[in-house]
Amino acid sequence: MPSPVYLDNAATTRVRPEVREAMLPYLGEVFGNPSSAHRYGRAARAGIEQARRQLATALGAEPSQIVFTSGGTEADNLAVTGAALAARAAGRKPHVAVSAVEHKAVLAAAHFVAALDGTEELLPVTSDGIVALDALDTALTRRPTLVSVMWVNNETGAVQPVEAIAARCREARVPFHTDAVQAFGQLPVRFEALGADLLAVSAHKVGGPKGVGALLIRSPALIQPVVRGGSQQAGVRPGTENAAGIVGFGRAAELAAREQAEHAGRMGGLRDRLRDALRAAVPDVFVVDPPERAPHVLTVCVPGADSEALLMHLDLAGVAAGSGSACTTGTVEPSHVLAAMGVPRELAIAAVRFSLGRENTADDVARAAEVFPAVVGKVRQLAGVLGR
Repeated sequence: MPSPVYLDNAATTRVRPEVREAMLPYLGEVFGNPSSAHRYGRAARAGIEQARRQLATALGAEPSQIVFTSGGTEADNLAVTGAALAARAAGRKPHVAVSAVEHKAVLAAAHFVAALDGTEELLPVTSDGIVALDALDTALTRRPTLVSVMWVNNETGAVQPVEAIAARCREARVPFHTDAVQAFGQLPVRFEALGADLLAVSAHKVGGPKGVGALLIRSPALIQPVVRGGSQQAGVRPGTENAAGIVGFGRAAELAAREQAEHAGRMGGLRDRLRDALRAAVPDVFVVDPPERAPHVLTVCVPGADSEALLMHLDLAGVAAGSGSACTTGTVEPSHVLAAMGVPRELAIAAVRFSLGRENTADDVARAAEVFPAVVGKVRQLAGVLGR
């Protein structure tokens, strides 16, 4: 059997060797609590602060603007819920406007704002998955406490016009948050130049460890803490910091920013080669092909099949892929992202996401294209037998 092929990098990436090497001391001899004043604590604190500087440089931000979290989900929740708590403390009723194609982390946080006696508003998207700017303009007239639109969609790779959205929000004096988890490492991400007020990133999407992320915050007055505790990170996100994970994130961020342009060019070429090969192998496959998309994501829908069966048989054939957010794997319902785009249900339940990473090669793409038609044929045959 040929070696298995991993094409689910939007779900997670392998930790890079350079990152593991940077982390190792903090899993051994540098074990102190970063809040301790003695030499052991100071050594751990030094590693965290170096990582903070590395991340700030990689993202075009100031070190003081970075708050480390347990990952992208917590960063999104801190932004959305934290902004709502700040509004409520100022005597305003929280109201958040989020796109209909957000990651569940943002959507669930918006639901929670509504449960806090606030309100939530879903911004519609076009058939390409892009936020309707006229709907955004209308929403801004209601002066929401926060607008949240993810930069790169994790299921389709669609790139939102975040610069235009940030400018509209700035003109309306409404804080703007973007989930940049899938953007960082694939596109140039410069926090200050973008003009967003809050920006979330995650380490394990760029060759870093799982369980660590960050929220970039333009001004501390924008949010209130969601977790209550000590004075770590100025009280915005208290709790003993994950020193090893943060150090790994700093190194991964440094590498991702340095290699971004070359990486994006190579991933885009592989993605297009895979797209063309899948179309040739299964002519009736439906390719989700937004006009502007990140270089690493390709989603296709297979008529007469379903995602779960396709993924299972691809795995048996030695190809690991996904069907959207890894957080929703196993669901039988169509993706909320594809539904918001108006993709028919029979196609939306048959979506497969291939996502490329730095270790993938042209041979990996060829292998996926080689096994795909047989997998589709088998799944369609099974569906016919079962009368689906």
